[in-house]
Amino acid sequence: MTVLRSTLQRRYKSMQAQESRLAWALIAPTAIIVFSIVIFPAIFSIWVSFHDVGLHNLNDVFHAPFVGWENYQKVFSDFAFKFQPGQSWGAAVTSIVYSFAGTILTLVVGLIAALLLNRPFKGRGLTRAIFLFPYVAPVVSIAFVWRWILDPRPSGVMNNILMNLGVIDLPMAYLSQRGLALILVIIFEAWRYFPFAMLMILARLQAVDSTLYEAAEVDGANTWQKFWNITIPELRYVLGAIFLLRLMWTFNKFDDIFLLTGGGFGTKVLPVLTYEFSFRLFDFGRGAATAMILLAILVVFIAFYIGIVMRNAEE
Repeated sequence: MTVLRSTLQRRYKSMQAQESRLAWALIAPTAIIVFSIVIFPAIFSIWVSFHDVGLHNLNDVFHAPFVGWENYQKVFSDFAFKFQPGQSWGAAVTSIVYSFAGTILTLVVGLIAALLLNRPFKGRGLTRAIFLFPYVAPVVSIAFVWRWILDPRPSGVMNNILMNLGVIDLPMAYLSQRGLALILVIIFEAWRYFPFAMLMILARLQAVDSTLYEAAEVDGANTWQKFWNITIPELRYVLGAIFLLRLMWTFNKFDDIFLLTGGGFGTKVLPVLTYEFSFRLFDFGRGAATAMILLAILVVFIAFYIGIVMRNAEE
């Protein structure tokens, strides 16, 4: 027993043990914060999605009645969620259309901007800074600038310009028309986040060996052939990574659409629907179930990202 005790004391006082205790002490505050604001709320949301939680029992939420899959059934059967031919796309289909269209447009605009900025010209640094503005500016301020531009009154910037040019006779409510409102929030998404794609693509473009283009030019390749046979193959992994990352982030976006349209006029997506179930109808169980459906879709995107993009990057 004495030998065992002395051995344990030596191990406890050893340099390795002290370094290990120091490491745990250093990461403990971060671990506690992450558990408090990320892990516990996520687990609690899963628990809430299987219980009847509302204002009537919010003061005693841990004794809320278990309802099983009832909240999920309510979400899937809700008119705001499901696709209704000839009437509404529903939040699920709208989220898919908004996410894919916004991501593709973001990628295309970012690629064009990166190709332009990859060429030397006067004021290139200033142009890069201007292009970064939509991404670094606070979303609240730029969303209200867009709402001011698209104001339905005659004094709105867009209406004033088009009416003075004789394009339209009466002012239009751009963000209050089904279909047009969704197109505008997709354009807003692409305009706001194309700088992220531009920076990633530009970094890869500047690493492409210039001798490839010189050899292609010697062989008589034109600009389009060089772009299609050299630039795109060199960018394929970066483009794939940006597409999946932006797709996941866009699918989970709430603030852009909420600030522009409030989720109305055919722009209601799953994050907005989650907010409405939870903080307008005060049905927290149904709101948590919607969030879990959103999480399940995001897990599929993450699986594709890990399985395809990361594997290709290793190769």
